[in-house]
Amino acid sequence: MNEFSQQIAFLEQHSTYVRRWLSAHPEWIEWLRTQGQKKVDVPEMKRLLEECQIGLLSNMLDEADWMSNLRLVRQRLMLWVAFRDLNGMADLQEVTHALSHFAELAVSASIAFVREDLKNRFGLPWSNTTQYEMPLMVVGMGKLGGLELNLSSDIDLIFLYEHEGETTGGPKSLSNHEWFTRMGKRLIKLLAEHDANGFVFRVDMRLRPNGDSGPLVCSLDMLEEYLLVQGREWERYAWIKGRLIAPLSDSPDFAHSQKELEQLIRPFVYRRHLDYGVIASIRDLHAQIQAEAEKRSSRHQGRSRDIKLGRGGIREIEFLAQMFQLMRGGTDPRFRVRPSLEVLELVRQCGILPADEVKLLHEAYIFLRRLEHRIQVWDDQQTHYLPEDEEARSRLAVSMLGQGAQANGLMAELERHQNSVAQLFEKAFLLDDGARLEIRPLALGWAHNQTFFPRSCARWESWVDSSKQKQLPEKSRLIFDNLMCKAVERLQTDGYTSAHADQILLRFFDLLEAIARRSAYLSILAEYPRALSNVLDLLKSSQWGAQYLTRHPHLLDHLLHSQSERALIEEPEKYWSDVRSTLNIQLDDVMAEGDGSEQAMDILRVTHHNETFITLLTDLGIGVPHALPVEQVSDHLSALADLILQTTFERIWPSVAKKFDLPADAHSPFAVIAYGKLGGKELGYASDLDIIFLYQADESDDAAQEIYALLATRMINWLTAFTSTGSLFEIDTRLRPNGAAGFLVTNADAFKKYQLREGDNAAWVWEHQALTRARFSAGDPSVGAFFDSVRSEVLSQQRNIEQLRAEILEMRRKVHAGHPNANSAFDLKHDAGGMVDIEFIVQFLVLVYAHQHPKLIGNLGNIALLHIASEVGLITQEAARCVGDAYRLLRARQHRLRLDGVEKSRVDLENEPELLAARDAVQALWLEIFNAPSHIT
Repeated sequence: MNEFSQQIAFLEQHSTYVRRWLSAHPEWIEWLRTQGQKKVDVPEMKRLLEECQIGLLSNMLDEADWMSNLRLVRQRLMLWVAFRDLNGMADLQEVTHALSHFAELAVSASIAFVREDLKNRFGLPWSNTTQYEMPLMVVGMGKLGGLELNLSSDIDLIFLYEHEGETTGGPKSLSNHEWFTRMGKRLIKLLAEHDANGFVFRVDMRLRPNGDSGPLVCSLDMLEEYLLVQGREWERYAWIKGRLIAPLSDSPDFAHSQKELEQLIRPFVYRRHLDYGVIASIRDLHAQIQAEAEKRSSRHQGRSRDIKLGRGGIREIEFLAQMFQLMRGGTDPRFRVRPSLEVLELVRQCGILPADEVKLLHEAYIFLRRLEHRIQVWDDQQTHYLPEDEEARSRLAVSMLGQGAQANGLMAELERHQNSVAQLFEKAFLLDDGARLEIRPLALGWAHNQTFFPRSCARWESWVDSSKQKQLPEKSRLIFDNLMCKAVERLQTDGYTSAHADQILLRFFDLLEAIARRSAYLSILAEYPRALSNVLDLLKSSQWGAQYLTRHPHLLDHLLHSQSERALIEEPEKYWSDVRSTLNIQLDDVMAEGDGSEQAMDILRVTHHNETFITLLTDLGIGVPHALPVEQVSDHLSALADLILQTTFERIWPSVAKKFDLPADAHSPFAVIAYGKLGGKELGYASDLDIIFLYQADESDDAAQEIYALLATRMINWLTAFTSTGSLFEIDTRLRPNGAAGFLVTNADAFKKYQLREGDNAAWVWEHQALTRARFSAGDPSVGAFFDSVRSEVLSQQRNIEQLRAEILEMRRKVHAGHPNANSAFDLKHDAGGMVDIEFIVQFLVLVYAHQHPKLIGNLGNIALLHIASEVGLITQEAARCVGDAYRLLRARQHRLRLDGVEKSRVDLENEPELLAARDAVQALWLEIFNAPSHIT
């Protein structure tokens, strides 16, 4: 027996449906010999339809013959798909896509067939918007919408049309509603009615507004009103998969219909915030489906026999995917995809679930869908039950696992996959009630513990009597009370001092009051013990972090999983590349249909909040193996600022170009130059951005000054405006030439002349000091390269050492006078021996010796530059090491104090020998270099 004969025999062995049709049409065997070797795709399916006189515009046959031919096409397609699937020639995607695309072609061909008759009798409905024929909009729901049809699927459809009116151009007119109703009824008949050749698809219309009791077709206005007034939670899940399948995507009507539909559906399905309320809703819906599945399968040995709706079945994987889509699709457009496997891949890429868990779900989904197909292809039945008899299971084992496979092997593999899915599903939805917060009335005895929580007890009494508390829904009040009790239990058992525990509880109070009216945020803490634990760890570790979370409670999401934090630590370059990609997708989404600048500004702010918070969690060591050192924290915060600046530039420039009638893709020789903390990549959580703006153009080009001034002004507005989601940065541009009195933007050539001029008009020494920490941050890299060349030339100038020493000493004294410290505590930044001294030492070494030692020109940070200075013999290696360590220690301590909410970074050195030694090392090097203390007035 040759290979093809073996393949046909295997196909017939595993499908009575195939045997019947090949017996009735033996000529199809030869057709399969050739066609079976080809991938089932849209062009091949179109050829098959045309061969059977089912072209999209064919009206050569009467209705009965046309229906008969379409059904024969369906049977041949099913045999083609089954041949490739059972013989291991097609993967799951080929099978499901082929069936789904065939459904689209069959629907469109049927619409075209019916349209001709209705047009001749009643004319056509007319669109007032497009001034063209109004199409029937068919929405594929469920598996059809997700391109996931199985071998014997129903197709879930919804029929829509644009607006009310009457048909024109026929002997008689009908209302648009009646015309499309007739179209819909005929369409269902053409697809679902049985004749001698079977049927094409079973059609299910129950997902339409009001289900079976609602009209068969509805206008977009009717749909919008229904969703606003009556739309239910389960319909949000259903519409995730909703996809316009007619008119076809290559039709001139498609783009308009798609846009009209999306404008209605998107706000109904997706919220503009992370929606954790869906967790409980999906859990409840799952429980209802499970109860129904158990009733239907009572004749079987347990619900595990239902591979779709049973425990660990296909539906649980789909629900997992939908949960993440509903939670995140409003803020991240990538989650609006429809196929379940694509959603799971996004979940993996975003680090929401560990890669090994996503792999288990992916493998289980493919196994269960393949098994589903083999169950259904046996007799073309829409069933998901595993047969009970041993012979049928043995046959399934062979079709799934290959020749020689036994039923017990299949059952073991099925059980392995179902157990994996069930465990991950239960973990995601916390089906173990003991893991969730028990919401019940409490006596709140802790509230009378004046000894351990004196301030919190007083706060509680005020809260209980407040109108804010009394206006909360009962469930929210119970959650609030239970969360407070849970926090108290944790603080009392973790060994905190009374004062520290009281402080943490007060911070928790602040957070709960901020989210009390947002049930979705309360749900996170009630549903996820890990989130509550991480919140308390954060509140314990950082007052600044506590306040940041309270201002931006959507950040609670990041306390549920640590994959993002781990990715930031392990692969920072890839991490920031992914952040940039996601940000651009979100911005494209809101700016595609007009200006969208307000929404874009909100997206920038939310992105900044998210990434700042993720950096904070890695900084504090929450959810990660170890905390980040302060240098890496600043690197991440600086990279984030660069990203925001670059994205702002890219998004604003097209509107500026348009205003000045420049081409949409016009080049913009413009750059943002960072100074200060951003320039030195030492940014803190609440640092200002010291920046200047440069552009390249002929100095005689007056228009350029106006163009780039507008660009800079709009950028500053985007970066500093306070919107509903908060703010981004404080911007300081006073370091530009001539300071606040100068132009906001500077011609690059003029900047060069300013920095290099000599004599009475020379740039101030402090400006060259500032230049040592300046760098290109955003904009056109060619302008950035020009700036680097200017910076290098300026820093390489030969200078009078004594004159420079005197000027820097004078500048240091002015800085000291501007930050007086009458306290005995040591100011880590401004006092003699502090960070400013180290920065001035490095700047002096660069300005004096860079012309001899070009390595000093690099913007490498103070510690690296001290090391280079020792290598070239400017200071001793011991001094470089001690002062470098001192700088690292002082920065780390200052950083920690800022996180604790301390405004001025001052410490008592009496019990700080390490800091005392650091200060002394800095002062020693200062005296060696400047021959005078830094604080003399």
